[in-house]
Amino acid sequence: MSVYTIYEPPLRAGELAPDPDRFVFVREGFYFWAFVLAPLWMLWHRLWLVLVLYIVIAAGIENASYYAGVGAAGVAVIQLTLSFLVGLEASTLRRFTLTRRSFRNVGIVVGDDLESAEQRFFNTWVETAPSRRAAPPPASPAPVAPVPPVSQPHDIIGLFPELGGLR
Repeated sequence: MSVYTIYEPPLRAGELAPDPDRFVFVREGFYFWAFVLAPLWMLWHRLWLVLVLYIVIAAGIENASYYAGVGAAGVAVIQLTLSFLVGLEASTLRRFTLTRRSFRNVGIVVGDDLESAEQRFFNTWVETAPSRRAAPPPASPAPVAPVPPVSQPHDIIGLFPELGGLR
């Protein structure tokens, strides 16, 4: 069973509800291809900022190890460790990029594979879809109820202060 976090895309102009084809399911766990081919995996998933940071860090490690006199085997171990970290944190890197692109985290779903996870999520999403649809604005503003006055704070140790308390 795999765990997926689901990201809802921002609404396009004229849309009342997000397009289900644009939802992104990010699998939690280790990404083998991000470990083996980190820069290509980042390009494939359009993680531009992450790719630039990866290149800067990899080049910095390469230069620092050169000036520190680390041998080729040491540099290879360091770069392998960096690739392993990218494989471990690949889902976090994707979530970071999606959040920067104004995608909204709408939930978590568990499934045997991506298809079953999508099916499970969209079955639930369709059932609650009417509540997600944007309602037209009301013709007149709703009356605002007055806020009741706040009672005096209780002098009991361990309680959090109430609104307007501790004067």
